[in-house]
Amino acid sequence: MNLNDDFISAWEGISHIVYQNSDEHGFHAGYQNLFPIKIALIHSEISEALEAHRCGVSKDDKIPDFSGAEAELADAVIRIMDLAHIHNLRLGEAIIAKMKYNSGREFMHGGKSY
Repeated sequence: MNLNDDFISAWEGISHIVYQNSDEHGFHAGYQNLFPIKIALIHSEISEALEAHRCGVSKDDKIPDFSGAEAELADAVIRIMDLAHIHNLRLGEAIIAKMKYNSGREFMHGGKSY
């Protein structure tokens, strides 16, 4: 195995655990169309990370060993993993492919900022 295969395997394994936990806690029940709902929830976690950073939340109220931004970004990744598992998205592989693509792009993608 190589680093890419290890990452993909770990991503898929953790995504399955995330999915199971979410399912066991009722987060898959009653949704007619999960994709747009899940995307909106991911967006809300990212917005919460921005707010935590802007407000300088140095300790999250649920996991105080981490900042508010770290905790909210973790929530976003967890929701992304759940969504990917539900829809059989090859996200681990896509991350590796996108990193490879990005490594060959020109500096600042040809002049973009941020």
